[in-house]
Amino acid sequence: MMQNPSVTKLACYMSNASMAAVASISPLLFITFHDLYGISFTLLGLLVMINFCTQLCVDLLFSFCAHRFHIAKIVRSMPLLTMLGLSIYGALPPLFPERAYLFLVMGTVIFSAAAGLSEVLISPVIAALPSDNPERDMSRAHSIYAWGVAAVVLLSTLYLHLFGRESWYILVFIWISIPLTAFILFLCAQIPELPTQKSSAGTAKLFKNPVLILCILCIFLGGASENTMTQWCSSYLESALSIPKLWGDIFGVAVFAVMLGLGRTLYGKFGKNIARFLFLGFAGAFFCYITAAISPVPAIGLLACIFTGFCVSMLWPGTLIYTAQAVPNASVAVYALLAAGGDLGGSIAPQLLGSITDAVSQSGWAAAFAGNLSPEQVGFKTGMLIAALFPLAGTAVVLVLKRTIRKRQA
Repeated sequence: MMQNPSVTKLACYMSNASMAAVASISPLLFITFHDLYGISFTLLGLLVMINFCTQLCVDLLFSFCAHRFHIAKIVRSMPLLTMLGLSIYGALPPLFPERAYLFLVMGTVIFSAAAGLSEVLISPVIAALPSDNPERDMSRAHSIYAWGVAAVVLLSTLYLHLFGRESWYILVFIWISIPLTAFILFLCAQIPELPTQKSSAGTAKLFKNPVLILCILCIFLGGASENTMTQWCSSYLESALSIPKLWGDIFGVAVFAVMLGLGRTLYGKFGKNIARFLFLGFAGAFFCYITAAISPVPAIGLLACIFTGFCVSMLWPGTLIYTAQAVPNASVAVYALLAAGGDLGGSIAPQLLGSITDAVSQSGWAAAFAGNLSPEQVGFKTGMLIAALFPLAGTAVVLVLKRTIRKRQA
């Protein structure tokens, strides 16, 4: 029996807050890097892809090789890896501006690897801790990430406004305080023993479990539904709904994250029956995507984009909760496969919306049928309509998953 699981929980919460910092910092500094170091937007956008790809590689590595690692040591070392990545990211570009992008990539790879480890290991650690309400603890852990994103965006924006973008590197070192706190807490925390597959062959057998396959598909669609709006909401509000950029940035990132955190916090406090929440979340997200795409009233489109954050709030953590209930004693490999599925959805779907937007806006029929809209607005709205298929498919997967679990229990 663990003597003080609350310290371990707090360390896990701070680790998720670290993930929020590293996920938010680059997009906030894109314009700064472009102006100070002459880095193209194409290369800056590549930093986001590097982030996702690094995390996906870590997910896949732990899916098949978790049994080869000392899990407790890796959990304790994750904050150090985050600190190292942020230090390279913040210290070396100002010292060597002619090679700024190289050091930004190096830092991104390192702290993204730490984020991938957190994504794989924090959830099973939380699930393994003794608790009267494990669903509440899992939801709270993921709500910390959402509230962290909102805090990082708002405070970083305020800092850059007050002290100027030339001091951006000081901001990065300020956020190093979060993983430093996590590292200190993990030194004082007990890490529960986590079950792992004894070989990669054992992991391969997991793919024969239809419940797990459906759960991976569910988190894939949940990651797609969440990250598509997260990454495109600001641009969509500005380009398709003609909302000023300042308000598009605030509502596109900060308020969306607030709604994400609110949904997870409320479920942690009052929620039960996660399958119902998953179904309603997917259905609500589908309705919000459709409303945002077809509404001629900017205010309604804005509300639809914002409320999407509340609807998708439990899709990722909710799938983890559902999997923990449906697959008893789930191993680290199970959580790694789920993380890989979510990251894959979060990578593919936003890219698909961008590709559809470009293709439609450059086509002849967009200009012919646009009416009062520009071809780019038609492209964005078409992309948003196509993106609505992800949460729609999610509602069907949840229904099939519930039926499959009932059959296996019977």
